[in-house]
Amino acid sequence: MNAKGMTRGPAEGVEISTRVLVEGLVREDGTVDAGELYTVAGTLGMSDQQVRLCVRRLVADGRFVQQGRGRRAVLRATGDTRHALEPEADFLRLMYAQDRGEAPWDGVWHLVAFAVPETERAARDALRETIVHLGGAPLQGGLYVAANAWEDLVGAAADRLGAGAHVTYLTSTDLRVGGVSDPVALAARLWPLDDLAEGHRRLAATAGAHLDRLRGDPSPAEPETLAIALELAAAFTAATEPDPLLPPELLPSPWPGARARELVARCWAELLRRPPRAPAPRLFRWYADVIDEITGGLPVR
Repeated sequence: MNAKGMTRGPAEGVEISTRVLVEGLVREDGTVDAGELYTVAGTLGMSDQQVRLCVRRLVADGRFVQQGRGRRAVLRATGDTRHALEPEADFLRLMYAQDRGEAPWDGVWHLVAFAVPETERAARDALRETIVHLGGAPLQGGLYVAANAWEDLVGAAADRLGAGAHVTYLTSTDLRVGGVSDPVALAARLWPLDDLAEGHRRLAATAGAHLDRLRGDPSPAEPETLAIALELAAAFTAATEPDPLLPPELLPSPWPGARARELVARCWAELLRRPPRAPAPRLFRWYADVIDEITGGLPVR
């Protein structure tokens, strides 16, 4: 329910699964209070049945252990789950450093090639997924390019998968693809910039709407505050997960990602002025730590 005691459903264009809801309410000690879970779910328009089914799946998959029943239960995240929930702070630092003009491009393209044998197909597929997740664009079979240094990250993933011996790294300052060599034109050819820009516009709309709501209501009910935090985190993930974090020099100007991230930072600053009672979800502690670090001095646009 919101401050007026009514369910409102998620913000327009924001999709929050019950799993994201559960994981977003994990506290510092790795637990989720079921009573809080059901209350926030109701604020977002989710039914108790949806939540119960999700909890059963998460427990069956070994991601959580349940103690107690119903709204008095406590869910405890397993070790693997807690590790997977840790945010990728280095990527966030890079995002905001780029927005502040503190991470200029050095003109170097970073390429990775791999030829993992068919007998190790699972490792090959996992490596390919990791490379794409890290922002790599395919050039041709087994050859990918990124605009940021990623050798350590790809290498760590390859070693973890047992495929390190099959990976080659190289850099270039004169990359040419199909006769195109201009860096800006290459970026537009290799990455889906229109789709990425649209995702950031949706994020900006969500963050802007929440910012107006928070500024218009100085004391929202706690379930509403938690719902806003979860919606903001979900929208941020949806926009930034596919983003290769290309340097501003390679992007159209103005790039909507910078504006979206500024609004997200302002929204979280408002949320952190009215944190939920302890023990709060780890989401609040983590953003309290990073907002000052990575958005200090962020210019007003």
